Amino acid sequence: MDYKKIPPVLYRLAIACWVGGASLFTFVLTPTIFTSFNRDVAGGIVGVLFPGYFTWGLACGLVGLICLAITKNRPRTVSVIIIAVMLIITAIQAFVIEPKVAALKKEIPSFETTPADHPLRVQFRNLHGISAAGNLTVIGGGIALVILL
Repeated sequence: MDYKKIPPVLYRLAIACWVGGASLFTFVLTPTIFTSFNRDVAGGIVGVLFPGYFTWGLACGLVGLICLAITKNRPRTVSVIIIAVMLIITAIQAFVIEPKVAALKKEIPSFETTPADHPLRVQFRNLHGISAAGNLTVIGGGIALVILL
């Protein structure tokens, strides 16, 4: 067995799983949950899934970065930068934004009955917007990495 082929294959697998998982969660799973349940229940379900979602992204990104680091004879500066940015965004989402959003959700009795202009809902919407933009950036970075393969 040629062990030199393992890091490049594992790199491709990690990036594909990261961008595929993020795309599936963002464009299929979350919309399905929100169309299948009322807003409060759907938000609770997605809130439970977020820690695993971010852990998945961080794990895939770290595997990809390690594989790039040990792969020889391959131009990789752009890929390393893209993965680093994706990891930073995912870490900010996981360790800064998501805990703040979770705390806000606990203070809002119901998203269905609390007015949209309530200060807590406004804070939630702002953080959600930042997180969504970060998520789309991570997906875009993953697509760029797939193209660079």
